[in-house]
Amino acid sequence: MSSAEPRRIVLFRHAKADWPQVPDHERPLADRGRTDAAVAGRKLADTGVPFDLALCSTSTRTRETWKLAVQEFPHRPKTVYEERLYEASPGELIAVLNEVPDDARNVIVIAHNPGVQGLAEILAGTAEEEAGERLSRRGFPAGAFAVLSYDGPWKSLEPGTATLSDYWAPSE
Repeated sequence: MSSAEPRRIVLFRHAKADWPQVPDHERPLADRGRTDAAVAGRKLADTGVPFDLALCSTSTRTRETWKLAVQEFPHRPKTVYEERLYEASPGELIAVLNEVPDDARNVIVIAHNPGVQGLAEILAGTAEEEAGERLSRRGFPAGAFAVLSYDGPWKSLEPGTATLSDYWAPSE
């Protein structure tokens, strides 16, 4: 694989969820979350990353976020709903990414904090200055995403092997 064509990993935290009297896994998006998910979808489409695979937590709020965001994409990637992404730690998220087939070049992961932010921070051995500053300043609020570049096979993805190239969060 050429270093001129790195893989892309997008870590996308679900949009703002509501707090009705339901189990955590079943919490839906709030009105603001629905709006932010669509805006995030447009921003993700603007990155120009042609996603081959979407890995989405099975929770209601992540599935709703993905459904709204992907409508903004020019091409809908294959989507896998993965139970292991619900409440996953950074290490568990890496384990899932290590299983991605190498023919998938660009992957988006729709999951939860603190795992998503932790993974962005530990994968990024380097960061493009502006993206790194925005992530440090904003943290990883609901609806935010980070774009990381990575050279190598998925099974070799580990802490410090990627570059944070972009970061976006909805305005508060």
